[in-house]
Amino acid sequence: MEMNMETLVKRFRDYISFNTQSDEENDKECPSTPGQMVLAKHLAEELKALGLADVTLDEHGYIMATLPANGCEDAPVVGFISHMDTSPDAAGGPIHEQIIHDYAGGDIVLNKEKNIIFSTKDYPGIEKYKGQDIMMTDGTTLLGADDKAGVTAIVSAAEYLLQHPEIQHGKIRLGFTPDEETGRSADRFDVKAFGADFAYTVDGGELGGLEYENFNAANPTIVFHGRSSHTGDAKGKMKNAVTMAAEWQQMLPAGEKPEYTEGHEGFFHVHTIKGGVEEVTLGMLVRDHDRAKFEQRKALLDDMAAFFNKKYGEGSVEVQHHDVYYNMLEKIEDGNMYIVELARQAMEAAGVTPDVEPIRGGTDGARLSFMGLPCPNLFTGGANFHGRFEYLPLQSLKKSAEVVLSIMVKAGSLKK
Repeated sequence: MEMNMETLVKRFRDYISFNTQSDEENDKECPSTPGQMVLAKHLAEELKALGLADVTLDEHGYIMATLPANGCEDAPVVGFISHMDTSPDAAGGPIHEQIIHDYAGGDIVLNKEKNIIFSTKDYPGIEKYKGQDIMMTDGTTLLGADDKAGVTAIVSAAEYLLQHPEIQHGKIRLGFTPDEETGRSADRFDVKAFGADFAYTVDGGELGGLEYENFNAANPTIVFHGRSSHTGDAKGKMKNAVTMAAEWQQMLPAGEKPEYTEGHEGFFHVHTIKGGVEEVTLGMLVRDHDRAKFEQRKALLDDMAAFFNKKYGEGSVEVQHHDVYYNMLEKIEDGNMYIVELARQAMEAAGVTPDVEPIRGGTDGARLSFMGLPCPNLFTGGANFHGRFEYLPLQSLKKSAEVVLSIMVKAGSLKK
């Protein structure tokens, strides 16, 4: 089962023509930006035109659709999920994409007028795609493969089955969400209405990625309460919250920060700081794949706060804990490893070697797994997400769609 490259590229270009950057600051509305709903309406109409059933679009921009079973009515219902929004970390449009045909290796001039060059010194990973066709932008915006490549793969696989009724498969559910990049996408995802027995997010990176293990994640806020005084008469009176915040950062385990860790290694990360002498607020990330070590990391912050309150006076430091998501491995290992094996078999059938690595982050699938929908993550083929030097090897996009298609068909042989 081979997908048509021209169709894939045309569909992907259509989706990236919509500026759908989400807004992390807007937590009052969903979707957080109007452009997401514009694409959602467009996509919903496309799904109806293709012939999918039960196409719904709710007021928050969540789309669901059904590809009815064809000869495998007793098979479990499998779902595929991608998000329509793009990262707010780089400009989101208008996107001026280009295809580097038969990439010869070496640096790429993205924008001669603005002297924007894609450097292989900075991004050597692209060299492994020599001889392939690679889509990039002109260096002024992100591309949007995260996750419009995933949307493209899912829709194209469903379209293939609609065009080939001789291929038997079970019931398949499609889901497309807003605001994944803000971390709020799973908040309003109706697992019961989706009605799948298991699902896959198609939101990964480079060719072969198969992920079913992610960080446990907490985003605590640390508040330091100081006491201001005139600097000329401050001795014995001033308590500087800035000094306490600096001391806090230095007390964190030196080698356990993002810039020093990889693989299964967890970390502490101070990523925002604001305030002055009277009060300073630190935004932190606490991450670990191991649940017990994750809890120990949070306990360490409480111990540090107790130390500071003893040193500087009670009430000087408070830790506001906020767990965000947990490692989906807990739910996948609990009787659901067969869906990982299904993905492995589908990849191999599509000529793709599975590349299983722990996610040093999270996906919607992590939260959905804890909401009762086991949900590993599949590759889309893209790289350098969230930045102006994002790129998408088109052969990898094609393989992503073919893997989704392969899973759709193979799931039909399973029994509930």
